[in-house]
Amino acid sequence: MSTARARLRRWLVFAPAAGLALIVVMAVFAPWLAPHDPAAQSLSDRLLPPVFDGGTWKYPLGTDELGRDLLSRIIHGARVSIVVGLLAVLVRMVAGVAIGLAAGYFGGPLRTAVLRLGDVQMALPSLILALGIIAAIGPGFTNVVVVLGITGWILYTRLVVSQVLLIRNLDYVNGARLLGAGHARILFRHVLPNIAPSVIVYASLDVGMMMYMEASLSFIGLGVQPPTPSWGSMTSAGQALLATQWWISTSPGAALLITLVLVNVVGEQIRDRLDPRLKRY
Repeated sequence: MSTARARLRRWLVFAPAAGLALIVVMAVFAPWLAPHDPAAQSLSDRLLPPVFDGGTWKYPLGTDELGRDLLSRIIHGARVSIVVGLLAVLVRMVAGVAIGLAAGYFGGPLRTAVLRLGDVQMALPSLILALGIIAAIGPGFTNVVVVLGITGWILYTRLVVSQVLLIRNLDYVNGARLLGAGHARILFRHVLPNIAPSVIVYASLDVGMMMYMEASLSFIGLGVQPPTPSWGSMTSAGQALLATQWWISTSPGAALLITLVLVNVVGEQIRDRLDPRLKRY
């Protein structure tokens, strides 16, 4: 029984990581894996059903209202979703960690000002704030990444500040200070390595949220713009035909749902491995 449980546990760990790795590989090699050009239109092939609903293997997941191959668009849409999610997390992580290190280590008025500014930003939901900024500066790939990045820096800053407040007066930090180490050396040699696991754990769980927000913005037309395929805009394009041509919205929506589940499960596994308080013996 113990052997069976061990095998099941290993499978539960391996399967989500393997599934997510497969999606990442699909996104990286999208130009070679996609069977058709995702932007190529063929009005004679419009609204074809998927192969399991009477369609043909030429278009395994069917076509949309312009005759574009849904499988190819979903594969290319994976690239957009993953890249936006990773870049947005990178922007907010770098900004939040840098500000949090300074505010937590030096404290005083700097920490008070940073946290109060963060409180003002957190008074508005992130998605509403992102909508307002993008409506002002315009949609697009770069704008989405920047806006999603700057609307979430405070989450990392608050995490880093709380960690730095616990670490900055520990014996090894005081010892480095007594030996003449400068502030930069203490921060990047002694403080940052000790808070890195917590930041990595939070970032791994944050990628899924960024992918969801990108899809939400694209769904209402404020995200990545056509002809670039995005799971959010593809889902939105087919909602008027949902009763008859259900696959146009369902296929990209299912791809997004599966990817978000896998990202969150893998993020939880990373948390279990990096956070010693959650280790199970």
